[in-house]
Amino acid sequence: MIQRISEIRCGRPVPASDPRVAEDCVGVVIAVPEPIAGELERWRASFGDPMAAVVPPHITLITTTPATDWPATIAHVRSVATIQREFPVTLKSTGTFRPLTPVVYINVAEGFDSCVDLHTRLQQGPLERELAFPYHPHVTVAHDVSDASMDSAEDQLHSFEASFTVRTMGLYEHDTSGVWKLKEELSFGQVDHHPDGRSGQETDR
Repeated sequence: MIQRISEIRCGRPVPASDPRVAEDCVGVVIAVPEPIAGELERWRASFGDPMAAVVPPHITLITTTPATDWPATIAHVRSVATIQREFPVTLKSTGTFRPLTPVVYINVAEGFDSCVDLHTRLQQGPLERELAFPYHPHVTVAHDVSDASMDSAEDQLHSFEASFTVRTMGLYEHDTSGVWKLKEELSFGQVDHHPDGRSGQETDR
């Protein structure tokens, strides 16, 4: 079963002067389940990455995106979830965005196209925007650490392989303290709502 991430600290609070604070920001992710998540957290910590303790392993579907109409955004993400079917993911070996970005990651081998398709459908309507880089699903295992640590991550996890089935995705709201808060955990093919209209997985703000 997918482990729900109720809160993710990004470690980089948004300054009050940043124009994004005037509007909510959205993120949508696939959580990596246990025991795979725990193993990857331990590896990430071993490379000296301080984010290992505050950012659980996940595959990002929608990165930080301003939401000018939050109700429309929620409705859009829910509608995508209702028609999405579960799909298998296999994480295998390593890759890197160096030298452009100091990141080493685990490849999404099986499930890559499913993640891209899901991302494409999510990045429409109220979440449509131009991205600086093409979308590339992955699980980060080292970010902004020394070159030696990133070399070690790329080498030591080269033979890593694990599989799981994706049945849900998490919709997050970013606040100005640098915390991503889970708004809803959306099951594919269905959305469970309370009688008052709130999602069964919505967290208190």
